[in-house]
Amino acid sequence: MSTIESIMEEINQVMKLVDENQLDQALPYFKKDKRIFVIGAGRSGFQAKGFAMRLMHIGYQVYVMGETITPAIEKGDTWVAVSGSGTTKGIVADTQAAQKIGLDIVVFTSEAKSPLAQLANQVIIVPGATKTGSGIQSSQLLSTLFDQTVHITLDTQIQKIAQRDQVSKESALKAHVNVE
Repeated sequence: MSTIESIMEEINQVMKLVDENQLDQALPYFKKDKRIFVIGAGRSGFQAKGFAMRLMHIGYQVYVMGETITPAIEKGDTWVAVSGSGTTKGIVADTQAAQKIGLDIVVFTSEAKSPLAQLANQVIIVPGATKTGSGIQSSQLLSTLFDQTVHITLDTQIQKIAQRDQVSKESALKAHVNVE
């Protein structure tokens, strides 16, 4: 089996275990009249930023935590945390603070019993291998399998939101940066 085939087999194995019902149950937390704050660290943070970008493309007011232009969170906002292990100290601490303020919390993680998952209003389990050893085991380094599959899962969440909101590709393209 080639390396690409092996990686694709791992990705398919994880994606078959992602419960689309969890994505559907998260839909009410994504509303255009609510601000959305996204957080993640390392490669999971890159996936979270990609999710934030697509939310912006479909008309949402979204911020990435840690960026200089991110305003203060307020009760009623939505908080989206991405962490494979669900134990990343900064992500858990910031999510605890968001919970105390009264934000709705959506978590994408590999670990259903993690401290981060316990804080969530809605958890989406993406059981790809993480650096701590949780999830479907992988031949790839560290949390690569989680990062690959959480990317697909986040894109699936975007697709569900866009379909619900009847956002066309043409409409999303208008919000996309066009430098010519």
